[in-house]
Amino acid sequence: MVSTRDDQSDGELLALYKKGDQEAFKEIVSRYKNPLYGFLRRFLNQQDLVEDVFQDTFLQLYISKDSFDQGRPLRPWLFTIAANKAKDALRKIQRHSTVSLGAIADTGDATVDDVVNILTSYEITPDQEVSEDETRAQVREIIAQMPENLKAILILAYFEQFSYKQMAEILSIPIGTVKSRLHTAVVHFTRKWKSINRSSDNP
Repeated sequence: MVSTRDDQSDGELLALYKKGDQEAFKEIVSRYKNPLYGFLRRFLNQQDLVEDVFQDTFLQLYISKDSFDQGRPLRPWLFTIAANKAKDALRKIQRHSTVSLGAIADTGDATVDDVVNILTSYEITPDQEVSEDETRAQVREIIAQMPENLKAILILAYFEQFSYKQMAEILSIPIGTVKSRLHTAVVHFTRKWKSINRSSDNP
């Protein structure tokens, strides 16, 4: 029985990519593009930033293939890259400076254009949300206005379903901090949610 790409683990795909198999890298992009895009959309809430950070995340994977420990799960590592780059993007906006993807230095055995061509061969537009109801809109509004640290922990825990240990690795904080921060985030969200709904019940 011939093994298909779907049957191969992340580690197997990375091993093939390290050997020069570009199709293996495409499969990784295809496998993780939707959850990563969803995470960035919730975290950044700015479409142009989402696109830039999304591409930068996979660019980092593309050029860091030799440094990745194949004994570790790929998903938390990818989200660590995405979270760090998202935070950097927000800081750059605050400083009113921007860096284009094309300004990144040559990656050695691959060019930035090579990576961009791979990424753009896939549809990376957000999920259809035309029929989004009022409740989902309110949830997104509250999350968008939350402090950066609380927003990140809430998204990773409830939308992406990461464990405490994985969130600690992604955010580079102790597990105890993860638990206390998540509690704070839930309290913050609940208060905002009750406030919004009280206002709608009493026009």
